[in-house]
Amino acid sequence: MRLAEARHGGVLEPLMSEIQRCQLLILDEWGYIPVDKEGSQLLFRVIADSYERRSSVITTNLQFSKWGSVFTDDQMAAAMIDRLAHHAHLLVFEGESYRMKHALMKER
Repeated sequence: MRLAEARHGGVLEPLMSEIQRCQLLILDEWGYIPVDKEGSQLLFRVIADSYERRSSVITTNLQFSKWGSVFTDDQMAAAMIDRLAHHAHLLVFEGESYRMKHALMKER
């Protein structure tokens, strides 16, 4: 959303420059909220600009096969996955959710 706001406010390029100066890009809760076509294109630009230039950490609970529905375009999602997975280490955490395990509202 910050990228789209920057584009509409005419300050996208300074924001992109700021992102490009980062050594580590962290995208948390990737795909938690669906992204419109403009947002998908902007995110793809960030991923493409980061490819082989900086480290990235992405957290998500979505399988790769679901990314097309979040980013409105299967081909764009596939291109993002291709760039992200090329030099990646995929960590899959299985088991009970920490939040659910420590939830205040539990079945009795």
